[in-house]
Amino acid sequence: MTQYLLSIYQPDGDPPPEFLDPIMRDVEAVDAEMRAAGVWVFAGGLHPPSTATVLRLAGDGILTTDGPYLEGKEHIGGFTVIEAPDLDAALEWGRKLARAITLPIEVRPLQGGHCG
Repeated sequence: MTQYLLSIYQPDGDPPPEFLDPIMRDVEAVDAEMRAAGVWVFAGGLHPPSTATVLRLAGDGILTTDGPYLEGKEHIGGFTVIEAPDLDAALEWGRKLARAITLPIEVRPLQGGHCG
């Protein structure tokens, strides 16, 4: 089994609860389905990009800056790590998550992301 990262790309800003609440119910249903199928490994939501700290090598030292690495209108808002037998299976879980959350999902295999 290979581990895959399902990254959720979301626009900046907070949607109103009346918009977000039904989506979160659908996402929780997909999460429960992943757990029941035994593919779920780990998931998490991220604080806004403004809370990020970037560390860069600068000569012999490390430069620390506040804010996201890249400025943009979208950012990674959360992620799920799953274990799937192949890319096709991981893509199917990504499709389910995309339908539930109504946002783009990037599916990528983890290097060395194998069990056992």
